[in-house]
Amino acid sequence: MLDSKDRIFDNLYGFEPWNLDNAKLRGDWDNTKDILLKGREKITEEVISSGLRGRGGAGFSTGVKWTFMPKEPTGKTHYLVVNADESEPGTCKDREILRNEPHKLLEGCVIACAAMGAQVCYIYIRGEFINERYILESALKEAYDDGLVGKNACGSGLDIEIFIHHGAGAYICGEETALLESLEGKKGMPRLKPPFPAAAGLYGCPTTVNNVESIAVVPTILRRGSSWFSGIGRENNTGTKIFCISGHVNTPCNIEEEMGIPLKDLIEKHAGGVIGGWDNLLAVIPGGSSVPMIPKEICDEVLMDFDSLQAVKSGLGTAAVIVMDKSTDLIKAISRISYFYKHESCGQCTPCREGTGWLWEMMEKMARGEAKKEDIDTLLSLTKRIEGHTICALGDAAAWPIQGLIRHFRHHIEDRIDQYQKESNQNYG
Repeated sequence: MLDSKDRIFDNLYGFEPWNLDNAKLRGDWDNTKDILLKGREKITEEVISSGLRGRGGAGFSTGVKWTFMPKEPTGKTHYLVVNADESEPGTCKDREILRNEPHKLLEGCVIACAAMGAQVCYIYIRGEFINERYILESALKEAYDDGLVGKNACGSGLDIEIFIHHGAGAYICGEETALLESLEGKKGMPRLKPPFPAAAGLYGCPTTVNNVESIAVVPTILRRGSSWFSGIGRENNTGTKIFCISGHVNTPCNIEEEMGIPLKDLIEKHAGGVIGGWDNLLAVIPGGSSVPMIPKEICDEVLMDFDSLQAVKSGLGTAAVIVMDKSTDLIKAISRISYFYKHESCGQCTPCREGTGWLWEMMEKMARGEAKKEDIDTLLSLTKRIEGHTICALGDAAAWPIQGLIRHFRHHIEDRIDQYQKESNQNYG
């Protein structure tokens, strides 16, 4: 388990005020000027050597992503865009950073801009995050008034401007290029790549899009050193991570823990255990609604990091742990998730626009038991025709929960069909 001295987010639960004076007492904005004066190469090298991987779901190296930005001036404005459009069901980690640790995020934005030669940062906040937006706007004003942001930020000689943009609550705007489209005042629809944002992003200028948590941990990494961060967790899965634990647990919570903590320990020690005891566990969705569920026998041993969960054909995603006990109707639960992705599809790609509707309709039939057993393979085939055939990953997100259900709980679907047919025969008998 993570030692308390290694926690980055000391005010995750908001027990102390979020304002600048209190944030400084917790170590934020401490000698930020010295960090900025290290220069972009040294800052980036430190982040790369820390092993920090993106905390928004993809798990790509944050520092390596920064290196994709042009090294020389292009005559255009270079942008950092922070993705605070936290719309993945089960996920509420970025919300807590915005409302309780806003200055960690703002300081991270300044440092990340310096590391990439970016002059402007936009923070794109989910439409439903009203109070979080107000808090972040107030924190940003404090930072400007204190000379931490803006002209000669932190006395470093760098001019770094930060703006806050409020979205309209569309899930698709969590995809980085759809977010950029929305920032430009257009409908949030993913762009074809290439060109990638680092070459032509916001307003056609070099842009990097990072998750809130990815940026917020950067100042602490640079203060304590990359070796400190890389010494937590496992190889290629280093550092701390905020886990969101919900569902059938006694004490749902957000908790910052080390990467690679056993899933069972995470649930038992921090969330009060499964309601009815560990043996009452049926399945867990380990990384938000878009990743495949895993059954209890895998939950008994699996570690909570990118590589361990990928090895069991699931994913860490946003680390939103959704716990389901034996009272759960898994088929209906996945059907509900299918409806969500059907509703949130932007409609640009035919496999997603048409396929997500078919997935939901077939899952509803499965939930009622009205399907035929051969329909299970038809449904699985349909997910494969959507997965990997769309511009963005929403098609994959719609397919994977169903694939996880069929992979581990096909017998539940078959039993539901058998029960329905039995009851129908009795009614007509």
